[in-house]
Formats: sequence, C-alpha cells, structure tokens
Amino acid sequence: MLRPSLRKNNQMRPVSMDTGVNKWAEGSCLIKMGGTHVLCTASVDFSQPTWKRIQNKTGGWVTAEYSMLPRANETRKSHDAMSRDNRAVEISRLIGRSLRSVVDMEKLGKHTITIDCDVIQGDGGTRCASITGGFVAMALAVRWLMAQGRIRENPISENVAAVSAGLWNGDLILDLDYEEDCVAEMDSNFVMSGDGRFIEIQATGEQHPFDAAQLTELMQMAETGCKRLIELQNQVLE
Repeated sequence: MLRPSLRKNNQMRPVSMDTGVNKWAEGSCLIKMGGTHVLCTASVDFSQPTWKRIQNKTGGWVTAEYSMLPRANETRKSHDAMSRDNRAVEISRLIGRSLRSVVDMEKLGKHTITIDCDVIQGDGGTRCASITGGFVAMALAVRWLMAQGRIRENPISENVAAVSAGLWNGDLILDLDYEEDCVAEMDSNFVMSGDGRFIEIQATGEQHPFDAAQLTELMQMAETGCKRLIELQNQVLE
C-alpha cells in the first residue's frame, strides 16, 4: 500500500541539521525530519550534579530534558499540562541514556552538559530527532570545552543517532510520520552508535504480537537510516 507521503517503505523523510542557532548555548542544533522540527541546545555547567558531589564521585555528567511547545501538535497543550507530562519524562531519560553511552565521564571532567530538546513542531519521531540533533549539540559543547582549555581530550567515542520503524498496513516501513505512527500495528525506535551497534531498542506490538523475523528486518532498515543520519551529523560537524 502506498504511504501517505508517497515515500518508499525504506525511504526516510528529508533531514536537515543547522548549527549555531542559539547565540547563548555552548552547542545548538535545529534538526528537521520532515514535519518534525526540534531545537536542541547543550548548556555547560562548570560543576558536577549535586548527587555526584554528595557521593564524592569523579567525572562529569550528561543529562537531557525534552518538551513540546504548546502548539507543536494539532491541538494546543498548555504549559501546565506539559509540566505534568510523564511521556516527556520518559523521553528525557531515553535521550540522556543514549548520549551518555558514548561519553567518557572521566575525560569530561567535573562538568555537566544539559541537552534541552524542545519540539517546535511534531509530526512523528520526535524522540529520534531529539537524540540525533542532541548529539550534534553535545558534540559542539564538548568542542567548546576543549577550545576553552577546560578539558584536554574529546570524551565522545562515537556518534549517536536514532530512527523509528514499524509495521503499517502490513508493510514494514522506516521513519514513521504522525499519520502512520498513530495507526501503526507495530511501533519501534532504534538508537545506534556510529560503529553500528545498538544502544537501545524500543518495540511495541500496538495491535498484535510481532515475530523475530519482522524485528530483524526492522533492525536492518533502522541501521541503514541511522547510518544516513550519522553521515549528516559528520557533515555539519566538519
């Protein structure tokens, strides 16, 4: 069945990443994946988080916060409702876990990098766009720390990117937009490192169970998609 966007099953939406879009943040990236637009900023704090200081831990930390602006979607969502959004908390933790997986906290020194991912416009795949753009913002913030002489070595070992894939109308498809995502029979998100390894897989049979063969094929599609995103990350970070 033809996808609403007329894309092929393994075809991603147009993707762009613009850096330096926030004059104050140590790193920033505006990522657009089709109709999903996310502003990612990385802010540097010259100290460890409180819990690390209390526990007398060494090294730095990377954390993340995710939110959607009130009119990011078709229906406005108030700021009060957003502050009680458990989904946003779950996605924030996913972004933080994903980015920390490629950072050597000892090399980061006693610094905290906070990645804020604010969805300006949502059209499916906002968590994946946040991780992909958040990595670029984090890499720029680390570059800033090195330029300031606050750290000597780059603590980032690999790129991180993420893409969605799923089962829609009986077809396995890559990079679901909202029209596909809201009726998908299976929905999954894949987070990958630059060396081709998976960091996290989230997969749910929305309407019925799925089998190992379907998951394997989706993993292969996601790997191709993430490789493309990582190529774009490297281009904008050159």
